Amino acid sequence: MMGYTMESERITKKEEIRFKGKIYNLTTQTGNLLANGILAKNSGGLGTPPHLRVEAGLVHKAHRGVLFIDEISSLSEKSQQELLTAMQERKYAITGQSEMSSGALVRTEAVPCDFVLVAAGNYEDIQKMHPALRSRIRGYGYEVYMEDTMTDTAANREKIVQFIAQEVTKDGKIPHFDAGAVEEIIQEARKRAGRKNRLSLKLRELGGLVRAAGDVAVELKAPAVTAEHVNKAKGIAQTLEQQAAHQAIEMKKDYQIFRTSGTQVGKVNGLAVMGDSGVILPIVAEVAPAASRDQSRIIATGKLGDIAKEAVENVSAIIKRHTGKDTSNYDIHIQFLQTYEGVEGDSASISVATAVISALEEVPVNQNMAMTGSLSVRGEVLPVGGITQKVEAAIEAGIKTVIIPATNLSDLLLKPAQQKKINVIPAANIYDVLQHALKNSKAKNALLKEIQSEFEEASGQGHAKLAPALLRAKNR
Repeated sequence: MMGYTMESERITKKEEIRFKGKIYNLTTQTGNLLANGILAKNSGGLGTPPHLRVEAGLVHKAHRGVLFIDEISSLSEKSQQELLTAMQERKYAITGQSEMSSGALVRTEAVPCDFVLVAAGNYEDIQKMHPALRSRIRGYGYEVYMEDTMTDTAANREKIVQFIAQEVTKDGKIPHFDAGAVEEIIQEARKRAGRKNRLSLKLRELGGLVRAAGDVAVELKAPAVTAEHVNKAKGIAQTLEQQAAHQAIEMKKDYQIFRTSGTQVGKVNGLAVMGDSGVILPIVAEVAPAASRDQSRIIATGKLGDIAKEAVENVSAIIKRHTGKDTSNYDIHIQFLQTYEGVEGDSASISVATAVISALEEVPVNQNMAMTGSLSVRGEVLPVGGITQKVEAAIEAGIKTVIIPATNLSDLLLKPAQQKKINVIPAANIYDVLQHALKNSKAKNALLKEIQSEFEEASGQGHAKLAPALLRAKNR
């Protein structure tokens, strides 16, 4: 033990009385064991009083209350383990140092921290949670999946109106919205929901649009925000993904990475979503005889994710089933052109299948159209996400016709001016896709007849309603 030694200088009587009977800064390197808890609670060194070296964390401040942690999966594994210990023991030592300390690390005795934990995080990040912590939550609490959309009802539209008014009031510098501007925000909520009869609950993004539209109105010295101001704000307040997607489309147009007229064998204009913006996804297929049946390969390039790779691999089964061609006799090369942003999901399935079938049958594909849709091994076209954003990208690129899943038709939200620029073909199966995508020829007719026969055999009934008529998008 090392005591504090005063300097040998003159001390007045008054000072002697003040220090009499007291221990000043009694310490060792790890804290004075005798003083700690007896003479002075958590005595420490280097002249820093304990109450300035030890600060309670949120787990301690939440004692007998609620502790809320957002992005719970972003905590390190060690921090999640410590949180679990605090929840189980209901007490935990305060460890660390204040910014006012001289650098010494402090650890106190266990401090009570009995709290209710409320944690939030993204669904896709749930695997990053420590399994023991999640087990504790499941065992003694509730797991709640929060919807990112709500039903498009009059009551919920009123909530969007209320939200707009709150954002205006909170900003304090922008004017209120008129009826047309409010309707434009509600329409944007429908679009961003990505599903029919739904409104987006991603209010942070809508709030950004509200403030941007307000800034436009302020700059124009308008007494109220109008629909025109909201539309201008959409162009100004674009996300980085939207700006990057726009640049990607312009670059691909300048260098003719994709075409919007004529025909070409084995090349299809696919559609994809980057962030929350649609992009053109040119896909090219080439086939060559395999050296042997055991060496046939499907080779796909273009920074594909796992789901996209599986979708490409399934194409051979679809082609074999619906065209009768055995793809094991060929090496199939599929290239997603200049997809620096990567490709994930199976929404390019009908594009890949069309490109490969075109290359196998040597039937050209119409280049004035683009397409999106998932494809089952039975040839059914299945719904995909981001349908409005994809069609808008096609319009921006100068595409005249798009093929989309028939089940997605009611999800498509286009303005009247946009509807005039694009023809939308709803497809229920691969027959529908090929009927409109391939150039009219004897080879095409023979192929469609073969596919139609396969469908008739599978369904046991006529196929008169297989191919729907060309429809212009109907927007509700």
